[in-house]
This record gives sequence, C-alpha cells and structure tokens, in this order.
Amino acid sequence: MTDTGTALEAAALGKRYARRTKGWALRECTFRLPAGRVCALVGPNGAGKSTLLTLAAGLLAPTEGRVSVLGTDPASARTRVGYVAQDKPLYPQLTVAETLRMGADLNPGRWDAAGAERIVAAGDLDPGARIRALSGGQRTRVALALALGKRPGLLLLDEPMADLDPLARHDLMGVLMGEAARHGTTIMLSSHVVAELEDSCDHLLLVGGGRIRLAGDIDDLLAAHTLVTAPAGTAGLARHTVVESRTTGRQVTALIRPAGALPGDWRTGPPSLEELVLAHLRNPSAPALDGSGGSPAPQDNRTTQESRA
Repeated sequence: MTDTGTALEAAALGKRYARRTKGWALRECTFRLPAGRVCALVGPNGAGKSTLLTLAAGLLAPTEGRVSVLGTDPASARTRVGYVAQDKPLYPQLTVAETLRMGADLNPGRWDAAGAERIVAAGDLDPGARIRALSGGQRTRVALALALGKRPGLLLLDEPMADLDPLARHDLMGVLMGEAARHGTTIMLSSHVVAELEDSCDHLLLVGGGRIRLAGDIDDLLAAHTLVTAPAGTAGLARHTVVESRTTGRQVTALIRPAGALPGDWRTGPPSLEELVLAHLRNPSAPALDGSGGSPAPQDNRTTQESRA
C-alpha cells in the first residue's frame, strides 16, 4: 500500500497513573503508523493498549513524550478521529434513528448520513428501536455507524468485537473493512483474536509491559522472522536473535531473526502472524523490533529458551 503520510506517531510517549500500583501504563513508546493502513494493536491484558488508544483520541494527556495525530495534536485532530471504546457508550434511551441524528448534529459539515444509515440497515435494525433493547452485536453496529458516519481520517477501535460471537465478528469486520477501503480510512484495531486480524490488517503494533515490542508492516515483520527446527544442542542458534525456543526430545524448534545464512540441515519456514505474536507474548524479554519508521527499538543478543522434556 502506498504511503500517503503519517496518521499516528508517538515519540517517547508515556502515561503514568497516580493510583496504579506499578505506576506506568505506557513508557518510552515510539512508533509511526502510515496513513491508509489497517493496524492490529495486540498485547496481553494490562499491556497499555487502551491507554494508547485513549491518548491518541485526545481523552488523556501524556505524562511524558508526545503523540501526533493526522499531523497535529490529538485535541486539534478530534473532529477527524473516530473512537469506539470497549463498552461502546451510547445513550440507552435514544432510538437508533435518534442516535444517528445526534451524530449528524455533532459533526456538521462532515456527517455521511447515507453511509451511517447503510451500515445500520445492513443489520436489519429497526430505526425506532431503543439502544437499550439491542443485542451486543447490534449495539456494536450502531457504534461503528456513528464512528464511521463522521468520515474520520483515523478510526480507533478498542476491542469492538470482544462480546460478539464468531459469525457477528466476521460480519462486522467485513463492514469495517469495506467502509475503510471505500474511504481510505486509517484504522487501529485492538483485539485478542489474532487469527481474525491476519486477513484484515496490514500493520502491527505489539505492546507488552507498557512498551512497544513489535511495530511495522506485517509482511515485513513476518519476513524478518523464521521458524527453524534443528538438532537439540546445536550451537548455531547463538549467532541469531532467538525470540523463543523449545526443546523436545532430540529437536529444538525456534522462532528466530536470522543474522545470516542458515545451515542446510535445518528445516525452515515462515511463521504465521499468530505464531509471531504468541512467541513475543510468551517471551516479553525477547528483543524488540521496530520496522515502523520510528526510532529503533532497543535490541540485544539475548536468547529466550524454554526446554521441555
């Protein structure tokens, strides 16, 4: 995808909560998200994903560093940013039609009434139904219609499909991708279901322990890693960056970032996005990799190994 600018950029971004036991929710986060990408934001619970999205939406101020949204500060970009929080806050007493009219009133000059109504109509929603009477999937559809109706340049979604069944997730993901493709919207989507992101997203931010562990285009990150199977006890792994390794019987299986040619007797193959993400999540001490165009992420030559009898 052609890079037409930068949608979201962070430099040494950090957020500290006074009441938080460990203090920092995010620390020293540096990355760049090119415009037009669909970015998967992944990480374990408590990693800082929601904090990052809230900072980008301009609803929180950073403790340190800076974040730039669509070329300006988050507050100035707010009219061009759509944000759907985890709980999808909507007014329960309003009807679907009244909710969309509210969206039009709040976004004069930008509101795409036909687009918002198309998203709602595709779900066979009764315009007169009150929000409190809708199912979780129906409320998510209305929330997405409200966010996309303002024609945002950047759409921030905090686990919007978390409470939906697989069929509803697939349906609404299709709606989301269709609308984004139609208007070139940049999307940052937080989700725990990595498998459903692989076919939809082309960029990745992996957050762990409040820091960016992986950042960049998914194809580039996958190409930088290799799955290998080698004889147990082999010394050849030491010259490569090992994200994760497991020994089973007489074999060792590892996800590595190769530092050169690999021996011909090793079995090698590309990892899937899920394999890449899970390996880094299981091993938070694995060296980080920033291919996003931001400042290089800190790296070292440590290996992380797990042996199994």
